[in-house]
Order: sequence, then C-alpha cells, then structure tokens
Amino acid sequence: MKQFEITSKTPLLDENGNIATAGYAKTMLYEYNREKISANKALLKEWDYYYVGNDSCAICLTVADMGYIGALSATYLDFTVPTQITKSSVLLFPMGKMNLPRTTEFGDIHWKNGGVEMTFTNDGKLRKLFGTYPKFGKNKEDLTFDIVLSEMPEEGMVIATPFTKKGRFYFNEKINCMRAEGYFTLGERRFDLDKETSLGTLDWGRGVWTYDNTWYWGSLQTRLDDGSTFGWNIGYGFGNNTEASENMLFYRGKSHKLDEVTFHIPQKDGQDDYMSAWTFTSNDGRFTMDFQPLLDRYEPFDLKIFAMIPHQVFGYFTGKAVLDDGTVIEIKNKLGFAEKVHNKW
Repeated sequence: MKQFEITSKTPLLDENGNIATAGYAKTMLYEYNREKISANKALLKEWDYYYVGNDSCAICLTVADMGYIGALSATYLDFTVPTQITKSSVLLFPMGKMNLPRTTEFGDIHWKNGGVEMTFTNDGKLRKLFGTYPKFGKNKEDLTFDIVLSEMPEEGMVIATPFTKKGRFYFNEKINCMRAEGYFTLGERRFDLDKETSLGTLDWGRGVWTYDNTWYWGSLQTRLDDGSTFGWNIGYGFGNNTEASENMLFYRGKSHKLDEVTFHIPQKDGQDDYMSAWTFTSNDGRFTMDFQPLLDRYEPFDLKIFAMIPHQVFGYFTGKAVLDDGTVIEIKNKLGFAEKVHNKW
C-alpha cells in the first residue's frame, strides 16, 4: 500500500460527495463537510463508540445514527468470570436528528430513548460519559455510568477510505490509551475505574457505506512495565484501501504506521472457530501476535434485510511490534480484542 499521509487541513469530500484525497492522518486534519454528501441521507452512518476498562472489567457505550435506525447501546464485561451483557435501545428513522459532532476535537452528544439516556461531552480537554440504562441486567438491574477520560494522546489514527461505488465512503478516527477514571454500576454492584490502571478508546465513525460488507478490527490499550502507554488499531475488509491502511501502533501518545496486517482466525469444520487461538501477522514483519480468546461477545441483530452480526472476541495478546524507529515492543498476556463483523445496512 502507498500509506499516503495527510499532513495539512483538507476537505473530506469533493463536490460530488466522494473522498477528495484518500489516505490517513495522525490527527483530525480532514474536515467532515457533511453537506457535500451526495447519497441519500438515509444511508449515512454515524457513531461514537467508547471502550473503557482495565484487566478485570470494562464497559462499552455507543450512540449511533444509522439513518433509518438508531441505537443507544451498552455492554458490560467482567473478565474475571468471564461474562458479558449487551443491550440496545433502538429508535427508527433518526435521520441526523441525533446531531452527532462533525469532529473528534470537541462536541457533545445527548440522547434519550425511553428510559435509556446517554450523554458524552467533550470540551477539547476532558471527555465525560454518563447515563443510565434501566433494567439492563439479567435480573433487571439498572446500569449506570459516570466516567471521565483525560490525557488525550497527541496522535491517533484517522482514515479516509472510498468505496468503489460513487458517493460511498468510510471516515474514522481511533483514539486509544486515554486515561480513565470513574465507575459504573450494575444493580448493587459497583465497578471502579482507577486512573492508574484504566484506559479508554474512542471509535468515531462517519460514512456512507455499501449495503453488504464484512470488516475485521482489533484494538489494544495497555500500560507497559515502565508505565508507558501502548496499543494499536488494526483492521481491514471494507472500501478501497490502496492509499492507506488503518493499521497503527500507539506508544506514549505517538502513532507509528504499519502496512498490512492479517487476522488468522482458526477454522473448524469449515467455519470460523472464534474461541481457539488466533495469530496476527503483517507483511512488513513489524507485527506478530498470538491471541488467546477469553470471551466472544456475540450479539446478533438480524432482521434479514438489516443485520449486524458481530463476533467481538476479548482475550490476551502475546508477541512483538516494531515502532517506526526500529524499537521492539514485546508484550505478554495483554488484554485486548479482535472482531469479525458482517453487516447489512
């Protein structure tokens, strides 16, 4: 791949609603000019997804406007058991009414659907996530959360990927390794997120997708033995990524570009065997990982003509990654996730 880097501010879309300059950036240099979208607005997909946790527990929070359907979603994860609960409060035809921000640099989200309420604020320095999801637990326990994310890394991963079909595009930023503190509760149980051990990742997506697609995504955020933050974003499977991949290492707040990374999911009887050991390799030799699954978050939403079928597998990575300057980072049994998702939307 060319790995074309954007280094100055540039419009995301041209006058015809296509990606003006495909590539990647380390900060939010693309200007999301939503008014240039040429496709039917019902096809526009926008979401803010946060993953916040430590080695024992985590919470995932999503506000999504998918045009003809929207959702407030939450996932509770307990890695000590292990167990998970995922629920979504669905609304029909939000069609932009959720008013999700055009940039990751600042902007707030507040939405309520029935008794489910989520607020994400971002003043450019602190991100605050708070809200409630009534009757979320298996015994109808309420889920509440109140979390602050700080120490934004200087760099992340921004990608602008066109699809072959005109007017279709994928625009995304991942911000890993933010310092997290706060708590979430499930009924009488309280899960504290200590700022010395807890981290947060943002998956911020905007785009007009093709109808039927499958993507692969992997993410990790951790602290090394010396206290340094380290992580990555890896993925592929959608759009024309000949100008750049979204594969990136994050070390001490700086981004280090990888070329192509391949997910090797084991097979059993001709099917993906998600709970057996995976491996990951890169064509540039800079990323080699073994992955031991712990928990498969499989929560399909399948209406046949509209479907989101995810296998988000949490587990432990062991291996090595090489930074841009040749420094080798070795990790052992660090918690992260990898997923394969099939969507019709």
